[in-house]
Amino acid sequence: MIRHPEAEAIVRRLTEAGHQAVYAGGCVRDALLGRPYPDVDIATSATPDQVQAIFPKASDPQGKAFGVIRLRQGDHVFEIATFRVDGPYLDGRRPSSVTFTTAEEDARRRDFTVNGMFFDPLQEKVLDVVQGRADLDGKIIRAIGDPASRFQEDRLRLFRAIRFAVQLGFAIEPKTWEALVCLAPESKNLAPERVRDELVKIFTSSDPARGLDLLHGSGLVAVWLPELLEMRGCAQSPEHHPEGDVWVHTRLLLTHLKNPSPVLALSALLHDVGKPRTSRTEPSGRIRFFGHEGVGARMADEILRRLRFSNDQVEAVVACIANHMAFKDAPQMRVSTLKRLLARPTFLEELELHRIDCTASHGELDIYRFLQAKLTEFSKEEIKPKPLVTGHDLQELGIPPGPRMGEILHQLMDEQLEGKVTDRETGLRRARELAG
Repeated sequence: MIRHPEAEAIVRRLTEAGHQAVYAGGCVRDALLGRPYPDVDIATSATPDQVQAIFPKASDPQGKAFGVIRLRQGDHVFEIATFRVDGPYLDGRRPSSVTFTTAEEDARRRDFTVNGMFFDPLQEKVLDVVQGRADLDGKIIRAIGDPASRFQEDRLRLFRAIRFAVQLGFAIEPKTWEALVCLAPESKNLAPERVRDELVKIFTSSDPARGLDLLHGSGLVAVWLPELLEMRGCAQSPEHHPEGDVWVHTRLLLTHLKNPSPVLALSALLHDVGKPRTSRTEPSGRIRFFGHEGVGARMADEILRRLRFSNDQVEAVVACIANHMAFKDAPQMRVSTLKRLLARPTFLEELELHRIDCTASHGELDIYRFLQAKLTEFSKEEIKPKPLVTGHDLQELGIPPGPRMGEILHQLMDEQLEGKVTDRETGLRRARELAG
């Protein structure tokens, strides 16, 4: 079922030394579902010291306290964990102590039944004491044992339950869901980085709209993304948004995403987050959102930094949101302005955001098709060429650094992009004209 020569060799050596050794967790689940299993984790009755005696190159002093040893074999790094039961989770994340035990007890301390199965590669046999296989067949995410206890041990499991449900297309078992909803407010003490990673996995899945539904229904949105709730009930003009309010529009937009990049997923989720704070109704009854893209970009910056996203990711998402209304003017843009638009590092994400934004509202894709055609038209030339005239050149012409120099450089680049300035000599002559 699971073919992994390096992992099988580790299991064989542990078994030959008199220990039980099996594959554990997600790789077993994914193999049974016919999904890729990039990582293979190994669980064993051997203690960490016994593992290191068999594999002298294995090490991980930090993980050893929890019964986990890491071993590099070829291009793979394997985690070899001793069967264990956990002591109290005093910090809501890690057990305060571990006790080495049997495979059966180890399975029962895991989070969800679909993650609690083992596979013996030597006997090609699934070991299932938590009825995980039945829940795989039934497409159910079910906590092992008492759901509240499982979630209180590590509150990140609240997000993990939703993430597995979305990634696998499974339902969450009613008692597990009831405990999840009850304990959602207690997630507030989780490390933002851990929540961030789960949110990325949820919104870059094949069904991010369902992820939003579950996060909202559970109460986790209210804890971690409360700004999104402002979109609920925020009305839009029917002629432009017949689909409904800003929340309905955003959710519908997410249905058009399938395994997007993190930047595109987050841009889609947050692109209209500024609308509720800029909503104005004109005497005619038309609803306007003047400047919502700027307000939304600033809100997205705050949200993503709160969740500890990297500077690069924050800047990319903010750019997509800040620029998403500029596309409506593309057919009227000068060639230079259009080329600057196409040369933006986030342009492809912005273009896809524009497509799904239109698809989830009025359905008109004329501008999308126009920009696709321009991409093809400009593909044979360098959209963002090196400037023929630099600031150093202008200084030699007697133009000091400052706003005026910036204006001249911008104008020269416009003319270069439009094909009016095609060589350095022409550029310098034009610079002298602009300088007066």
